[in-house]
Amino acid sequence: MTELNASEFRSLIISVFPELTASAFKLAAKGWDSLAVDVDDTLIFKFPRHSGAERALVKEAALLDIIRPSLSMAVPDMHIHDGPPIFSSHAKLEGEHLIAEDYDALGESYRRRLADDLARFYAELHVLDADRMRSAGAGPIQPWQSPEALRSKALPLLPPDLRSFAQAILADFETLPPDPHGNIYGFFDGHGWNMAFNHAQGRLNGVYDFADSGFGPLHQEFIYSNFISPDLTARIVSAYEMLTGRRLDRRRIAILTGFHRLSELAEFADDPAYVEQMIRSAATWAGAVHVG
Repeated sequence: MTELNASEFRSLIISVFPELTASAFKLAAKGWDSLAVDVDDTLIFKFPRHSGAERALVKEAALLDIIRPSLSMAVPDMHIHDGPPIFSSHAKLEGEHLIAEDYDALGESYRRRLADDLARFYAELHVLDADRMRSAGAGPIQPWQSPEALRSKALPLLPPDLRSFAQAILADFETLPPDPHGNIYGFFDGHGWNMAFNHAQGRLNGVYDFADSGFGPLHQEFIYSNFISPDLTARIVSAYEMLTGRRLDRRRIAILTGFHRLSELAEFADDPAYVEQMIRSAATWAGAVHVG
């Protein structure tokens, strides 16, 4: 699939939305699967970069139609336009990304509210009817790299002090029994780059990008907030336990977090554009927590 240039994006959008002729267009994000165009800071249009991404976008819209009415948290109200090319539109969720430095600057009451809001988001998401989600297109989440791949691709890239930490993570991961809560339909992408956070008010306005959502082990749902802060994850887990009555294993979450960082390093081991970033990600986790 040939990617469109900026003027072609604009022409295509205006052909469907002529009222936007005088609007300001800017490229919002260039993800693995889609390009996002921001119009007037109020609308987001997503253009798939390949045929697999087209199918994923249509599936995401169908899933959101089920998810949206069931959540307290705001999520995109996505509409598909058949094109060609296929693209989607939705009102932009107001807010910015939430990264580690932002979270560190939050006061206690804001941290507590954020954790409570995310715990409720997960609790409401996890009780959605599995058959209904499957009928809308939800399937298993994308698998991680194997332990063998981590040993051959990730570990040789790590400095010696990190390598021993990584070996311990691998050993712990390989001895984990199946998730005691089994598989659920979940988000599995709850890092701060998928959040619309109002920094002035210290409030999470919404969550977006459900392309990676699907069925997976319940504990894995809680690893992604560790990209923001282990403190946030601990708060989410405690609030989730109060809401659902489920007891979560914090050590399992820590092991899964470490394995995921190493899996990403193995996945991008041959990509010079990303390999250093993945090494830093593993190092950050090693410095933040000790899995014992």
